[in-house]
Amino acid sequence: MPPSAAYRPSRSHAALGEAFYDPVPAAVFPKHILRWRNQRAAETVGLGGLTDAEWTQHFGQFAPLPGSFEASLALRYHGHQFRHYNPDLGDGRGFLFAQLYDAEGRLLDLGTKGSGRTPYSRAGDGRLTLKGGVREILATELLEARGVNTSKSFSLIETGEALHRGDEPSPTRSSVLVRLSHSHIRIGTFQRLAYLGQTEAIGRLIEYALATYWPQVAPGPVPALTLLAEVMAGVAKMGAQWMAAGFVHGVLNTDNINITGESFDYGPWRFLKTYDPRFTAAYFDESGLYAYGRQPSTLLWNLERLAECLMDFAPEADLVAQLERFQDLFRPALRAAWFKRLGLLPGDLDADLAFLSSLYQFLLDSGAGFEQTIFDWVGGDASRAAASPQRALYERPDFAPIRLGLETCADPAAVLPLGDGPVDLPIEDVEALWAPIAAFDDWSAFEAKIAAIRALA
Repeated sequence: MPPSAAYRPSRSHAALGEAFYDPVPAAVFPKHILRWRNQRAAETVGLGGLTDAEWTQHFGQFAPLPGSFEASLALRYHGHQFRHYNPDLGDGRGFLFAQLYDAEGRLLDLGTKGSGRTPYSRAGDGRLTLKGGVREILATELLEARGVNTSKSFSLIETGEALHRGDEPSPTRSSVLVRLSHSHIRIGTFQRLAYLGQTEAIGRLIEYALATYWPQVAPGPVPALTLLAEVMAGVAKMGAQWMAAGFVHGVLNTDNINITGESFDYGPWRFLKTYDPRFTAAYFDESGLYAYGRQPSTLLWNLERLAECLMDFAPEADLVAQLERFQDLFRPALRAAWFKRLGLLPGDLDADLAFLSSLYQFLLDSGAGFEQTIFDWVGGDASRAAASPQRALYERPDFAPIRLGLETCADPAAVLPLGDGPVDLPIEDVEALWAPIAAFDDWSAFEAKIAAIRALA
């Protein structure tokens, strides 16, 4: 690959030392069929000029990118899974393939999913189904369009193996996904070091994380507190964006929360059809631990686990005081995320949040479509609402104060969504998009959906 001027590789993560990762080879796949190439993302990191053959060589056969890692790194971490600690985790079907900088100078990771077995695979085969890869592309594209800080699905290559899974018809087709992320350092990365008593390594990770991801922030007299503050701010903002997007992640384990507050690792995700705080994405979440309405408190619980790992580096009282600021971070972030989606201008925070509370109650009581309501009222313009299939709901008495708030706070510069209706992605639509791929290798419906999603941006 002749590097472009915009391509700036890095080996930054290797500087942490071998206690943080294991060099691993990629699986050798029988086929390499390029199914998804995120050209828009590739341009931001200087890889837009790759031919498809070069792309497949790097992201299907994992020939090293010039100047980055010679061997891919399976990252080490632990984590709480549904609040039960698991010390047997780690990258079990993925690795950190390369690092590079974007045009803004941010260090980014190219990480994989489905690239083969590692020392942490346990009984798994280290593979990813093609359907799983398609689902992740759909999730990341729609989340990005709805204003969520998310990893980007960078590449998807079908690999020609027949996989057996218990949660979908088998055998099913295989793939390898590459995602572009700001970081793959997780809360679980800190947990592993604390579990093993590797205090010096935690100190090194604190120093590395601050210098790498928040170089503009002075570490202060207690760097661990600075780190916790920055992680909290990013995670609170991410959680608020999920709520405004109507998104349910499904598996908010500590190994699925990275320190830069970027949503990633999409398994049994869902988007709300109607507002329901109790809605869960994972069929195995029988207690509703990770339900839509519990996501903010769950994120705080995960941040508390991070704080526990920092107790050798900061006074416990100061860590607790920092955690108590979560709502002070989350509340304005929630207002910002919702008002951006609705095309509204913010005013008094308490009044704006009271407006949102009324909107939530209306959505719950009326059964109005979550995304349809947002589509109908972006910018406070009643013209779309008048033509809406649910226009009768807007005549309810409990909607009157919401209508007033929408019209009063309308932002004249708000951009109305394109098209004749909301672009949504309920699970039924995901299945409908997958069906022609599975039956006829027909990707036209999937491609049309991506085009509709990208038109929102």
